[in-house]
Amino acid sequence: MFDDAIIVQSAISAFNNAALAAPAFLWSAILTLPLYILVWMFGGRVTERIGWNRNNILSNASLWTAIITFGWIVLFGGNYGVLRDDTSTLPFMIAAIIFVTSIFIGSHLQIEIFKKRENWLYIALVMVALGMSNMYTWWGPLLQIGAAGAGFMVGRLARGEMRNVPGVLLIIMATVTAMLMQPEFFRFGQLGNLTWLHIIAIMIVGVLAATTIAVRNIRPSGKIHDSAYVKLKWMVRFVAMLGFALFIMTESVPVFLGTTGAVFALVALSMWHAHNASGALGDKLYAATIIAFGIITTMPVIAAIGIVYLANLPHGNLWAESRHLL
Repeated sequence: MFDDAIIVQSAISAFNNAALAAPAFLWSAILTLPLYILVWMFGGRVTERIGWNRNNILSNASLWTAIITFGWIVLFGGNYGVLRDDTSTLPFMIAAIIFVTSIFIGSHLQIEIFKKRENWLYIALVMVALGMSNMYTWWGPLLQIGAAGAGFMVGRLARGEMRNVPGVLLIIMATVTAMLMQPEFFRFGQLGNLTWLHIIAIMIVGVLAATTIAVRNIRPSGKIHDSAYVKLKWMVRFVAMLGFALFIMTESVPVFLGTTGAVFALVALSMWHAHNASGALGDKLYAATIIAFGIITTMPVIAAIGIVYLANLPHGNLWAESRHLL
């Protein structure tokens, strides 16, 4: 009754339509899900093999997240010719991210890479890659190489001064903000057009980062009166929901940052009102932030690092432990 070829073509067409409608990062997450499950199941054995333990897993996970993000920014950066505007602040934004990331890497890298001559070739290759990643103007290579070199030297002078969690969260938020500013450069979205899934994914990263900062830096005190706490919390909830609705409609960077700030205020109120908090909640939220960041940037290795870190923390229901914060 039906030609087999027509049936196959219809099925392929339907799959293509579904693939075009869904974000690339979503398909990447679905296809790499078996890998994530294996990493979760054997995370303890993986950390033993690579020499990570409970004393150094935070620093190692943070350092490798920064290194891989640095490589992704440099090597995966798109063509400046695809930008919708003739003049753009993106080269300066990328240079700022490279500068901050280089500070973090230089601050936490334990090996002395300049003392061994065999490392000079690798340093030269990194400098060539940095220069070629910003050919937007004649001064672009100088800007990239200068930002990386200056950041690394500052990091070496301030050994260990840049804390792990704030440093990586700053890198993540700066990268996500740049992706929102110029999604077509990062091949994020369909020719730069963001769907509601892209917007929600970016907002999830912002919410997790803000929640992590609040939980890790604000101590429970129970000083806010119950009636004032309820009123303030509902007011901040309204502001956060309004900001999220505006972000969906406008895709605006200031609205995104403002909504993230509202979420931080909301979680801060909950922490000030609480009498105690789970000791590992901040670490779990940090791991969840790394996982979400790795997913939306289609970097499975970073997501796997977050899963390995989460697998080595005390197990529990993350949503049950954190839902009272919102």
